[in-house]
Amino acid sequence: LDRARRHKDYLLLTAGFFVCGFQIMFIIAHLPNYLNTLGMPDWLPGTVISVIGITNLVGTLVFGWLGDRFPKKYLLSALYLARSLAFAVFLVVPISVPSVLTFAFVLGFLWLATVPLTNALVGQLFGLRYLATLAGIVFASHQLGSFAAVFAGGLLFDVTGSYTLIWQISIALGLLAAILRMPI
Repeated sequence: LDRARRHKDYLLLTAGFFVCGFQIMFIIAHLPNYLNTLGMPDWLPGTVISVIGITNLVGTLVFGWLGDRFPKKYLLSALYLARSLAFAVFLVVPISVPSVLTFAFVLGFLWLATVPLTNALVGQLFGLRYLATLAGIVFASHQLGSFAAVFAGGLLFDVTGSYTLIWQISIALGLLAAILRMPI
C-alpha cells in the first residue's frame, strides 16, 4: 500500500477510474430523466439502459482481447476519448429515438471496457499478489466518482433546470482521463 500510494502510474490509474465511475453513473442515474425532459417516449429510457448492457458485454470482451495485443494505456486513453466524443456528438445531434439508440449502442460498447484494462495494468505494475487489494482501491475511486456524478447531476439539475453543465463536466473529465493515461 505504501509503495502504491507513491507510485505515479497507480495514482493516475486511480484518478482515471474516478472518471469512469462519474461518466457511467451519470448516465445510469440521469439519462432516463434527461430523455423524459426532452419528451422522448416512455419506453425509451429502459430500452436505452438495456442496449447499453447488451453492448457492454461485447465491448468488454473486445477491449480485454485488444489489451493482450496493444498497450493498455493507449487503449484506455482511446476509451475515455471515445466516451467524451460520444457524449459531445449526442449533445449536438438532434435528439430522436434513432439517435438515442445509436448513442446507447456506442456508449455500451465503451461502457465497462475500462475494467479489464485497468485491472491488468494494476497487475502489471504490482504483480498478482496484491492485485485484489490494489484493484479494490482503484475501484473505490470509481465508486467515489459514481457518487459525485449522481449527486452533482441532481444538484445541478435542481439548480439550473438543465443537464447541460453535468454533460460538459463529463466530457471534460473524460478528456482529462484520456490525457492522464498517456504517461502511465
